[in-house]
Parts: sequence; C-alpha cells; structure tokens
Amino acid sequence: MIRFTNFLRRFRDDEKGMIAVETVIIIPVLFWAYLSMFAIFDAYRQHSLNQKAAYTLGDIISRETTPLDSAYLNGTREMLAYLTANRKWDVAIRVTSVRYDANNDIYKRDWSRRKGWQPALTNTAVKALKDNLPVLPHNERVMVVETFVKYDPPFNTGLQSREIHNFVFTRPRYAPRVLWDNGT
Repeated sequence: MIRFTNFLRRFRDDEKGMIAVETVIIIPVLFWAYLSMFAIFDAYRQHSLNQKAAYTLGDIISRETTPLDSAYLNGTREMLAYLTANRKWDVAIRVTSVRYDANNDIYKRDWSRRKGWQPALTNTAVKALKDNLPVLPHNERVMVVETFVKYDPPFNTGLQSREIHNFVFTRPRYAPRVLWDNGT
C-alpha cells in the first residue's frame, strides 16, 4: 500500500509534460479568438466600404443634369458591386428624389426607383423618413440614395449573416433637381 501511495504522490507532484497539456487546452481557444478578431475586423471593413460606396454613388447622382433611366441605375448597381467587392445579385440600390413642402411641413416623393430586392419608396414611406432627412427650405430637393449589401462573415465564430444598409442624402449640385426619364 505504501508503494501505491508513493506512486500516486510522485504522479501528482511530477511536472513533466505540463506545458504540452496546457498547450493542447489553450491553442483551440487562441485560434478561435484570432478567427473572431479577423471576422469582426472584416465586418467593420465591409461596413466602411459600403458607406464610402454609398456616398460616392450619392455624389455621382447629385451631379447629373440629364434625366436618369433604368440603364443608369443598372450601372450604379454594378458600380456598387464593384466598389464593395460583391456580386451584382448581392447588392441593391434605391434612389429617391425628395422635396420638402414647408407649408405643410412634410417631405414628398418626386420619384423613387430601385434595382435589386428592395421596393421603391412610397409617399407614406418618405413621410416616415422625416427624422432622417435634413431641414430644407420650401420646395428644396434632395436625392436619397440607399444601398443594401448582403454580408456573410468569413468564419462561423458567432457573427450572423446580415444586410448592410446605408442611407445617404445629397442636394443636387448643378440643377435644381434630378429627373427620371419615364420613357424607359
């Protein structure tokens, strides 16, 4: 019995191989933490890319002096896909011309068009955006550009797939308003 208890005591006090056991326990945790940090960084990077792309498209549209058409919106959707490094079917864009009626203190839609899965805005939906739109003088217009991009994290570490939505408004630059060509 004494031999057995001595053996157990020596086994308990033996520190050989402790680093290997600790390494086996901690390496998966460190690997998961590294992948999680990479996924979170990638999500922030994608949000930043999408926001910059939305501002770029809003600026481009605000500089137009000729009416926009369906081909123009197709081109902006393709540009959004290019700027965000996505496929065309993973991005959507909605462009809305909004006018402020100071007499009634409401925003009204001149026109709204979309490319992708999001519906065009109705007058009721535009009225609901009042808190998101700037204060404007009577009959002043802004272009509202909304971009939607599907985002899937690169690793399954707890982040969920989501849709990144950006909302940008820009005043028309070289004309009092941006028109839509109804002929197309």
